[in-house]
Amino acid sequence: MKQYNALMRRLQDGERILIDGATGTEIDRRGVPMLENAWNGGGAMTHPDIVRQVHEDYIRQGAQIVISNTFSTSRHVLQDAGLEEHFEMLNRRGVELAREARTNIQTPNVLVAGGITHWSFSDNIPPHDQLQANIEEQAAIMAEAGADLIMLEMMVDVERMLVLLEAAKKSGLPVWVGFSCELDEQGVVRLLDGPTLAEGIQAIKHKDVAVVCIMHTEVENIDACLDVLQENWSGLIGVYAHSGEFVAPNWVFNDVISPEDYASAVKHWLQRGVQVIGGCCGIGVEHIALLKDIVEE
Repeated sequence: MKQYNALMRRLQDGERILIDGATGTEIDRRGVPMLENAWNGGGAMTHPDIVRQVHEDYIRQGAQIVISNTFSTSRHVLQDAGLEEHFEMLNRRGVELAREARTNIQTPNVLVAGGITHWSFSDNIPPHDQLQANIEEQAAIMAEAGADLIMLEMMVDVERMLVLLEAAKKSGLPVWVGFSCELDEQGVVRLLDGPTLAEGIQAIKHKDVAVVCIMHTEVENIDACLDVLQENWSGLIGVYAHSGEFVAPNWVFNDVISPEDYASAVKHWLQRGVQVIGGCCGIGVEHIALLKDIVEE
């Protein structure tokens, strides 16, 4: 926890930190195959060198947190993909590969976040009691493998988010929460499954969450999300937006924002008080490469 506590002190002192960009779409671009109902969550098993290399590339560009390639290794997702027998191995190796990248680049202060979600590519979500048991087990595996924190990603349902939050905390690791949002026809900011972002924030205000991020959200919608977030949340804020489009089972890189335009958007978000910056799907190493100096200004 020493490195984590040091990073949190920096944030509390007003510093900004850079996290990584997309891992899933980046390993996709480098040849890791997509799986039916499980994104490319099998990468730690089938292409570990590529996964490790992507983590290394982000660290070289200044990322101070890298997120494990475990977005699609929740037990219910692996069940849908016929890979449940590899649940422990994929979650353990997902964290270990990020740690190995940190060692290879000789950057011991870089933190490894274990990425966890309730998302399902098949809409097959287990009941809350089973979801909690699954996530407790997943977070415990990540803690044993050496993760420094848990990153809840694509939180789009308030009740399931609260289940994940309680379950992840059982690991003893600090937990950050990432909301994924869109604007409805009236311009209201909503989580992708319908509740408002304001409802999501209110649900965690007293749940000992260290940082709230807006992630896997269109670049053009981030300002509206920040309006709601800053009205309802007084703690630390992060942004890692996406660019492109998901057309199952692949990410389509059409009209992906340029690194220069993403950097310009990041400057604006930092001016608004955002302190944790990175990228999600479609935002790759070339984007993160332009952000280090901006974040450190």
